[in-house]
Amino acid sequence: MPTPQTATQIRLSNVSICMGIALDSLEILANFNTPFLEAIANTTRSLLECVQTVKQNKETCTQLLEQTYELLNAIILVHMKSETGGDLPLLIVRHIGRFTETLHKIHTFVETQQGGSKVKKFLRQRESNALLKDCKNGLEQGFKLFEIRNVNLMTDIVKMRQDAEQKHKEVLDMIAGLADTASSDRPSTVQDIDDLSQAMLTLPKASRMYSGSYTSSNSISMLPSEPKIFHGRDLELSAILELFGQGTPRIAILGAGGMGKTSLARVVVHHAEISVKYAQHRYFVACDSATNKTELAALIGAHLGLKSGKDLTQAVFQYFTTCPSSLLVLDNLETVWEPTECRSDIEEFLSLVTDIQHLALVITMRGAERPSKVHWT
Repeated sequence: MPTPQTATQIRLSNVSICMGIALDSLEILANFNTPFLEAIANTTRSLLECVQTVKQNKETCTQLLEQTYELLNAIILVHMKSETGGDLPLLIVRHIGRFTETLHKIHTFVETQQGGSKVKKFLRQRESNALLKDCKNGLEQGFKLFEIRNVNLMTDIVKMRQDAEQKHKEVLDMIAGLADTASSDRPSTVQDIDDLSQAMLTLPKASRMYSGSYTSSNSISMLPSEPKIFHGRDLELSAILELFGQGTPRIAILGAGGMGKTSLARVVVHHAEISVKYAQHRYFVACDSATNKTELAALIGAHLGLKSGKDLTQAVFQYFTTCPSSLLVLDNLETVWEPTECRSDIEEFLSLVTDIQHLALVITMRGAERPSKVHWT
């Protein structure tokens, strides 16, 4: 006689099925080239495979997946509310980027809970607990950012699947509606939505790209606030301002965590001399959510108001090449630079943008090593 499933096993089975349906919707929406959506879909797929072999802390892993599912639904919903599917405000794109970072951490934690996991060997218990805390904090932040007030964790598999399938149907209907609007020569309905790529090709280019209402003329509104309290770094601030007075610097602010690197960069970007010199052409990009060069370029592109694509590297380069003197601050760049598989790409990207003579660059990074391929001031 089969052993009855526990309550946790039933919940895990339910949420896995519904996340699979949500994944189908995400893979469709990824065709709109919203930054991070393809990464979310890929990580979700891997997470669903990984969770099937979890041996420890199944209850905790189940809770993480249930809350992740709520946020996936929120991301699907913001696309459905958008008239063009992929036309999302910059603020929403940034929220999605932060969730992507949290999702990667959740995947890592779940992987450590597998029997015989190689990752587990490299993570001490304290580190595993710290990772779990980061996952929970990231999910809580996601609920606030996407205004999820009540996390509805259902155990009725029929109702749960019906809701997931209904959302998926609405996504398909939205795609069909966009395709119909795009071409009067097509039938009034799209009969075979399985061939999504064909339907997507009928959409106007602008409908398949992130545009939003943001432009460089109001970039100053996206700058972080100037620190109200700042002391102990006056010498560093003076040295940085002196470098700006001598030309177009490329500055790396290095140090251990908690040393005030970000605060120093924020003071610099708001300093009167810098404000006068660069005016609205000051860009402060938090790099925490980027996991590779493409996502870093997408983050920068979102701040510049560029339309999205598979890789915005050249678009970012062209933008800075043709615009007046600008200041680009990349905060916490170590997040995307430290992984060895990304390092070369990030250094090539930095080398490319620093070839622009009138673009000043400031990066903040933990540690004492600067990226190579850049002539740092």
